[in-house]
Amino acid sequence: MAGLTRSRRLLGAASMTALATGAALLSVPAPLAQADTVASVTVQPDPSYKQDKFEGWGTSLVWFANATGDYPKEIREKLADLLFGDDGLALNIARYNIGGGNAPDVKDYLRAGGAVEGWWKAPEGTTRTDTDWWSADDPADWNPDADATQRWWVERIKNDIDHWETFSNSPPWFMTVSGYVSGGFDSNAEQLKESSVSDFAAYLAGATKRLEKSEGIKVDTVDPFNEPNTGYWGTRLDADGEPVGGRQEGAHIGPAMQEKVLAALAPALKKAKVKADISAMDETNPGLFATNWNSYSQGSKDLVGQMNVHTYGTGQRTTVRDLAKAADKPLWMSEVEGDWGDGQSFTDMRPGLGLAQQMVNDLRELEPKAWVFWQPVEDYDNMKPGGESAKGGNWGSIQLPFSCTSTDTLQSCPIYTNTKFDTARNFTHFIKPGDRLIKANDTSSAAAVTKDGKGASLVHVNSTTAPRAVTIDLSKFGKIKEHATVTPTVTDAAGKLVEQAPVKVVDGRATFTVPAQSVTSFAVKGVSGVAKDASLFSKGASYTLTGVQSGKAVTVGANGTNLVINSANGTVAQEWRLEAKYGKKGSNRARYVFANPAEGKRLAVRDNVPVIEADTGERDPATEWILSTTGDGTWTLVNAATGRLLEVGGQATNEGAAVTTWQANSGSNQRWRITEVG
Repeated sequence: MAGLTRSRRLLGAASMTALATGAALLSVPAPLAQADTVASVTVQPDPSYKQDKFEGWGTSLVWFANATGDYPKEIREKLADLLFGDDGLALNIARYNIGGGNAPDVKDYLRAGGAVEGWWKAPEGTTRTDTDWWSADDPADWNPDADATQRWWVERIKNDIDHWETFSNSPPWFMTVSGYVSGGFDSNAEQLKESSVSDFAAYLAGATKRLEKSEGIKVDTVDPFNEPNTGYWGTRLDADGEPVGGRQEGAHIGPAMQEKVLAALAPALKKAKVKADISAMDETNPGLFATNWNSYSQGSKDLVGQMNVHTYGTGQRTTVRDLAKAADKPLWMSEVEGDWGDGQSFTDMRPGLGLAQQMVNDLRELEPKAWVFWQPVEDYDNMKPGGESAKGGNWGSIQLPFSCTSTDTLQSCPIYTNTKFDTARNFTHFIKPGDRLIKANDTSSAAAVTKDGKGASLVHVNSTTAPRAVTIDLSKFGKIKEHATVTPTVTDAAGKLVEQAPVKVVDGRATFTVPAQSVTSFAVKGVSGVAKDASLFSKGASYTLTGVQSGKAVTVGANGTNLVINSANGTVAQEWRLEAKYGKKGSNRARYVFANPAEGKRLAVRDNVPVIEADTGERDPATEWILSTTGDGTWTLVNAATGRLLEVGGQATNEGAAVTTWQANSGSNQRWRITEVG
């Protein structure tokens, strides 16, 4: 990794500094008014279901880095502190955009910051119609000084970053069908010329290598796409034939063309001596990601070292979670932003609450190894009323004008932070790189155990307009010290990251009443391990598997081989024993073997059909199952050999309906309640 990894620390009121220009971030809230009755919730973090080490929190550098990389030093340094400083968002992951770049004779029509300079160097007099001049092997066709503004940021933050990723929004204009980097004239048609696939791969590899060498960093992953299989990216011309939109780089690249790019990129990286893995495909939502991924050949899937997905759509997060487990690949939530409000505001709690709940949902349902902002810095002028919308907007956690000059100061080019900045820090200050996310039974809470295993953190979102008594039940931990405490840190309309007095843990529990419309981080000290009765499944015990959609139990069929669903009848044909055979016990990617004690056989998948067969005693991925849960008491079962999930075919509910397997789709017929037989 490039540079030095900074130590993170929990930040209370005493250690916080005023980061936003002109205003302190902290104030002490008034004591909560005690109502006669306060709504309550009990949250149970459970370390028996533990994810891999969390890599951290990140951001893409465009477009803010391109817009601000030549700003006066005091403005840039303030932004850097807000984004990467320990008192700010404390981000440790950065995604560098390899710009495509329009032809030299095309007047800039992209949004402020959107015209990221490409790494090519065109001969004198080159126009948009000149498309056959570039060669990756000719040094004269490369501009080693390209993109100075975004690269200022790379140099500034490289000691803060643990993982670098390069990515592309669009190929250079001379590799596109339309001749513009804002997309095709038909936004649903292929924009990358098939004849340019190899050149595009070489361009990405060459730019990445030059970035590594010039800035002294190591790029870990390269993603050639950005929301590729969408109709978002289109170029519009005016009556004179001049481009007037879209306003940002983008390119439609369908799944078949994506596979061709992946096949070309792997050897291109090797030739350029770039050791980064390929990540893909940064699709706009989990459902479309699954569509693309499921269309890939196994060879294309094998080329991908890391799966990247955006969550601008929120359905089917668990689908992508299970696809990643089936592929045994790390998964990133690699981009999201949003408004979550009603007009530009720096005090309205709704944007902060909306972002916080999005983060909770992403962490719980996707189980990502990293969570990355699109860009936490937005153009104040574009977000103010009359900008992108009549009322303005709250995209970005930090806003400043993208039109400031070399003579501006923090007074003439002010930086603003909204409530998203504060609520995001409730996550980034308390769930740190190296921690492990664990399951929790509450949909408004995300939880993790600390890197050293001697504590835990929990972030709770109360979006309601009333206070809420939050009881944290620590009984699933193996050891709770006598002097264990829970320290809340509250962000609401009255205060930002205000540390409260520690609450003593009594009988394994601690209760704190959080304010209305608040996000609260709970730092738990004095807990470790996993309680004996918290283990996922008990050795020697028997369980039933009941379909969430059907309400019926998995049963060995009359032929003694196939599976069906039947109403619970207490027979041994419905009993299963589960044993974590492979992988670390309690890991969210451990592999289990299901055995039917009556038959003395194990559950396997043959020709995509679940069957009961003799246990040979030899390891066989077809008999291994990966279990996933959001903490709601239901599970999906991913077969390790096929990547398919156990389900009730056709969402049937009738007695004797077949139990089958299918690709992950987040359907209720793919979820099961696993209940110990009394």
